[in-house]
Amino acid sequence: MKIKLIGYSGPVRVWILLLFYAAELTASLWLAYELRFDFLVEPAFQQERLVVLLWLVPLQLVLLGLFHQLTPLLGYFSTPDLARMFHALLVGAAVAVLAWWGFGAGLVPPRGVIVGDFVFALVGLTGVRLALRTLRESLSSRRTEPPRCKRRVAIIGAGDAGAVLAHELRLKPGHGLDPVAFFDDDKRKWHSRVHDIPVVGAPERLTHTNGTLDIQEVIIAMPSAAPKRIGEIVRLLQQAGLPCRTIPSLDQLALGQVRVTQLRDVEVEDLLGRERVKLETGSIRQTLENRVVLVTGAGGSIGSELCRQIAAYQPRQLLLLDRSEPGVFQIEQELIGLALGRSLVPLVGDTLDEARMEQVFIRYRPEVVFHAAAHKHVPMMEHQPGEAVNNNSLGTARLAELALKSGVDRFILISTDKAINPTSVMGATKRLAEMYVQALFARHPGQTKFMAVRFGNVLGSSNSVIPIFRKQIAEGGPVTVTHPAMTRYFMTIPEASMLVLQSAMQGTGGEIFVLDMGKPVRIVDLARQMIELSGFKPEEDIKIEFTGIRPGEKLYEEITHTGEDFVPTTHSKIFRFICTPRELEPLRLILSGLRDELHQGTPERIRQLLQRALPEYSPYGAPPGTRPAIDRLEGVLQGLQAGAPN
Repeated sequence: MKIKLIGYSGPVRVWILLLFYAAELTASLWLAYELRFDFLVEPAFQQERLVVLLWLVPLQLVLLGLFHQLTPLLGYFSTPDLARMFHALLVGAAVAVLAWWGFGAGLVPPRGVIVGDFVFALVGLTGVRLALRTLRESLSSRRTEPPRCKRRVAIIGAGDAGAVLAHELRLKPGHGLDPVAFFDDDKRKWHSRVHDIPVVGAPERLTHTNGTLDIQEVIIAMPSAAPKRIGEIVRLLQQAGLPCRTIPSLDQLALGQVRVTQLRDVEVEDLLGRERVKLETGSIRQTLENRVVLVTGAGGSIGSELCRQIAAYQPRQLLLLDRSEPGVFQIEQELIGLALGRSLVPLVGDTLDEARMEQVFIRYRPEVVFHAAAHKHVPMMEHQPGEAVNNNSLGTARLAELALKSGVDRFILISTDKAINPTSVMGATKRLAEMYVQALFARHPGQTKFMAVRFGNVLGSSNSVIPIFRKQIAEGGPVTVTHPAMTRYFMTIPEASMLVLQSAMQGTGGEIFVLDMGKPVRIVDLARQMIELSGFKPEEDIKIEFTGIRPGEKLYEEITHTGEDFVPTTHSKIFRFICTPRELEPLRLILSGLRDELHQGTPERIRQLLQRALPEYSPYGAPPGTRPAIDRLEGVLQGLQAGAPN
């Protein structure tokens, strides 16, 4: 509820507020004189007091207006308002002191009165504003929130996020949650109070105090805590039989995407995530601000997150390109909802449509390109390798050539760890794309800065293992895992996108950046964690079945190619891989040969062509060292294999 002077127009409300402020400032000055003279003000100083009232109070009112404190929304008051009020009154006191030095007694109050008036005015105005704020919050909660039965909740985390959450929950009873206790790992906070709520002790004390506190639910408000600690707390709560939820991630809160009160269930991403990524935001802003940025595959998991983060750096135009109309519409509407829509240009188009892409580059002249559009489903691409070649390799090559021709400053290819010594068509086509952009930069140094960024599996991306497991658990199981020993590297979508932006800033051209993917995670352990988070017991409530490795899959992912050396960068989570680039013309001939076979050759033949182009590629099911002869590419490929390393 906004505390306004209801029934009056805007100008009338302002005049009433001026009178209110004038009365309070007059009382402050009057009291300052009385205290200065022990409530025995001599007639001469009484006359002086009247003269001072005529110029000092109007001056203070003008200064309060200049510092934006003459507003009809009196019920809203916070620390910034207090600071502005302090500076307005301080300037008034400073003017009075200067007048005292210049004019002396008669027109200017004594120095003791000036100090007293400043203190009384600040305390008086602040007290009234705080009282009105308290009244507004009380009336707002009663008017807007219907009465309902409240659940007694404990908040784990007595930091800033927990304090804001507790304040919001008490301010808005409609959430139906009543915070009754805090728990925190920091011993210095124990036995203190936050918003008059006691900090009982460490989270482990929940199992001992729950009987007296009668806690019905727990909220984890530790957005910056290590995933290992979050996992320990979740297991503790599961053993105690207490339901728990958590607040949004620190990245979402920082970007303003959500409010702290938008609680959600604890997900496996919270347990597998890593330390929050620290970005060099200044250099990233310099790369993106007031520039035209194109993101292909903008409707996908990585592409859409890149758009969210890029939009926050205020590009002149952000081109959202995807062949999926619903995908483009969804990310556009989301960014508009976050007040980031002024620079958006939604574009429906296929990166394989050369005429459409040329029209986009001519019309919008992008300066930075993030190429995230790709086929990424490993088993599916094994059955139709021509589509993977067409999209991942040929499409990337054509887009890179167009970027070079159009004078793009930076071209960042989103690649994958599956491009390292690939066993899948998807990985092989991505590796071929990496090689092409490296070769293109080597041929044209000093022009477009081509680079690639590799990372592992992204938690929660479309068609990834986590949404599949979640669906299987919801259906009662079984949860299907390919192999007991299969491991994968995992990153969160925001983390991966942040590091892509950081890599784009660091790149000078021709690099392959690899993100620090942490420790590999066993897929079967991931399945067990998700089952437990859903409130079930693995093998008892939900079965786990092993289905066998699918075509193109590895038991584990590798870090580097043979012949690649990596060096650290200025960012601790990013490594730069150095290798000798291939010659551009032989690669163009290889892609030309693949293009001719896209829709005519069998899947086996296309895999053979890829194998000849990439000696490190071992197709699924092929004996190690097998190299089918492909007459049409024999001369070119012999030169490649005998020349530069991979």
